[in-house]
Amino acid sequence: MKKESLSSFPFIRTGLGQCSHRFLQSDSSKSCIIAGVIFQEMPGFQSQSDGDVIFYALCNAISSLTHVNIICGVALDLLNKEGITDSEVYLKEAKKTLGNQKITHISITLEAKRPQFKEFIGEMRKNIARLLDLHLSQVGITAIFGDGLTECGCGTGVSCQALITTQEEVFKNEL
Repeated sequence: MKKESLSSFPFIRTGLGQCSHRFLQSDSSKSCIIAGVIFQEMPGFQSQSDGDVIFYALCNAISSLTHVNIICGVALDLLNKEGITDSEVYLKEAKKTLGNQKITHISITLEAKRPQFKEFIGEMRKNIARLLDLHLSQVGITAIFGDGLTECGCGTGVSCQALITTQEEVFKNEL
C-alpha cells in the first residue's frame, strides 16, 4: 500500500532549551555575541566557544526533540577536533538532526541587566529565521531585566530559554 493512501496526522512536538553564561572581565577582548549579533562595549562570555546563549539554548531545545546531544556532543567534537567556536555552526548541525520535523514556531526569552536588547531584537530574529529557514513571524523574542533577583538580573551574565514547536506528518502505521 502506498503511503499516500494511508491516513496521516500532524505530530506536534515541543522542545525546551536553556543556556546561561557569565561575562568575562570588562577588559576582555572577546566579543559579546547573542543570536549572531555583536554587542559592542560588552565583554564576551566565559565559554570555550563564542558562548552565544540564544544559539546554545536553541541547540538544547532541538536536542530535547531529537535526543541527539548537540552542545556536549556534536559541538564539543567540532571544538576539540576542528577548533570551531562559532555557535552558528552548532545550530546548523542541530537543525540537521530534526529529520522530517519542521519548525513551526520559536519562542525565546532573555534575562539580563545588560546589554540592552530592545534595539537588537529585530536583527536577532532575522538571524534565527535565516539560519533555520523560517519566516520572521515564526520567531518571537522577549527580554526582561530580572530586577536583580538572579545573577543575570544583577548584570553578571545572560540567561536564555528557548521553546521550539515542530510538526511532522506521521502515518498511522508508523507509530
